[in-house]
Amino acid sequence: MNRSGPDLALLLLAGFRVLVDEAITGLAELGHDNVRPVHDFALRAIANGAESASELGRSLSITKQSAARTIAVLQERGYVMSGPDPRDARRKRLQVTALGFDALHKGEAILDARRRRWAEQIGHERLEALEDELAALVGEQPVRFDAAGWMARDLAT
Repeated sequence: MNRSGPDLALLLLAGFRVLVDEAITGLAELGHDNVRPVHDFALRAIANGAESASELGRSLSITKQSAARTIAVLQERGYVMSGPDPRDARRKRLQVTALGFDALHKGEAILDARRRRWAEQIGHERLEALEDELAALVGEQPVRFDAAGWMARDLAT
C-alpha cells in the first residue's frame, strides 16, 4: 500500500480520536458526563503545578482569559478548587479535587482497556512494536500540555 504523509497524519489523528471519543463516552457512563478533552489537559497541568490562570495559560498555550474560563468551568463542575496559598496569603492556589482525580483515573483506565483490546486485535508484540516505533520517531517525551492551545493557534491568520 502506498500512503502519503497526509495519510499518515490522518491515521495518527484517527487513532487519537478513537481513544479520546471512547474515554469521553466511558467517562459519561461513569458519571463524568461533562468532561471534555481540554479539561484533561487542564487538570493534568494543574496537578503538575499550574496554580493560577496565568500559569495554566502558559502551560496550555492559551490566553489567561481562556484559562480563567476553563478554571471557572472546572470549579463549577467540582473538578478544581481554589484555596489559600500557604506561601502567600494574598494569593489563591488551584488544586485538583478528589472528583477531578477520579475523572483522570477513570479516563486512564478506559484508555488502558482500549489499549488491551488493540493488543488482542493485532497482538501484544505488534502493538508494543508500534509504540516503540512511534516513540523512536517522535521522541520519548509525552505530549506537552499545550497541545490543546497548539491545535487552536493561528486560526485567525
